[in-house]
Amino acid sequence: MPSKRVCQLVKLKPAAEAEYRAIHAAVWPKVLAAIERAHIVDYSIHYYAPLQLLIANFKYTGTDYEADMKKIAEDPETQRWWKVTDLMQETLVEGATGSGGDIPWWANAEEVFRFEGDSA
Repeated sequence: MPSKRVCQLVKLKPAAEAEYRAIHAAVWPKVLAAIERAHIVDYSIHYYAPLQLLIANFKYTGTDYEADMKKIAEDPETQRWWKVTDLMQETLVEGATGSGGDIPWWANAEEVFRFEGDSA
């Protein structure tokens, strides 16, 4: 089964840029462990300042994406992390109230092109 690639977007509040960068320079180990347990690899977040967009990309290598995302949402340390980081962000998803809720906080972006090249 090929890996699933995910791209997500959220706005960063301009006043929170320095704090957001600082907290992500030292992500809490238990948050990273929860991500890894959920079969997420090659995770990165980019910042596009002109539109104040955070753009997350990752590969999901597991077999049950919804179940693994639920496990992350149920992780107490991840919930604590989201309480901090959500305050720095503005969702692009109508009706979203925070990370881990019924409505996704980060908007999903549709993949329209992929080139994997020669891995040899």
